[in-house]
Amino acid sequence: MAKSKGPQFLDYTIPLINVLKENGGSGNASEIIDKVIEKLNIPDNIVAEALPSGESRVRNRIQWARFYLAKAGLIDTQKRGQWQLTQEGYDITLTSDLVYELFKKIHKLFESNTKKTKEKSEDLDNEIVEDEEHSVVLLNILKGLKPDGFEKICKRLLTEIGIHDIVITGQSGDMGIDGIGLIKLNDVVNFNIVFQCKRYKEVVGPHHIRDFRGAMQGRADKGLMISTGRFTQEAKKEASRDGVPPIELIDGEKLVSLFEKYKLGLKSVIVYEIIPEFFKNFE
Repeated sequence: MAKSKGPQFLDYTIPLINVLKENGGSGNASEIIDKVIEKLNIPDNIVAEALPSGESRVRNRIQWARFYLAKAGLIDTQKRGQWQLTQEGYDITLTSDLVYELFKKIHKLFESNTKKTKEKSEDLDNEIVEDEEHSVVLLNILKGLKPDGFEKICKRLLTEIGIHDIVITGQSGDMGIDGIGLIKLNDVVNFNIVFQCKRYKEVVGPHHIRDFRGAMQGRADKGLMISTGRFTQEAKKEASRDGVPPIELIDGEKLVSLFEKYKLGLKSVIVYEIIPEFFKNFE
């Protein structure tokens, strides 16, 4: 990966634009971040390196790249959790020098409206992206819950999603199964699901997936693993491996997006942002 001038997160701007183009111009935020990491062949142990807040340093830098590209009008993030190229984003051909020039322009325009006015731009690499601060707070709250409290809040979330007849079984030492439920496709077709909900603070590896699959064997049509942590690439491959029961994965980022979608413990607020260039037309 070519090194850019300025903050290290600028190194991710060109790969991010390219991934979005390869993905048809848009995609789920977590999915796009994963594809950028995969495209750059970043090892799991590097992705696991965390800021003091617990957020992955790499993923946070990709979020900063998105933040500035959005300010530059190249990415549209009006739909929460969805990143989409604007027409200008489709048409532009970025170079390292252009990325740096865009960064300086955007940083100068918006620094007067940011909480970080006294900080050097390079320090942003170690700060949480402003519009993602609530995500870190929410995940820390979830990680701080007692095991049975986390199971209960996962039950509430799964109920909102539309899973029926949920029963928490985690207290019975049920071989890693924390709950069971029923997905109703229509009036006559249903299938059983078992789930595991764990407050992992670190990454979740493939052995966790294999252990869970062993526990669910013969008991359900599908498994669901919910974690406040992050799944490694090998864990994701194991979850969708051919010839074995599939397991759906909900990591910390997906968990936050679901809490946002169903407004569980969250409320949306309207924030207005000054656009200095508008007023220059009247000087």
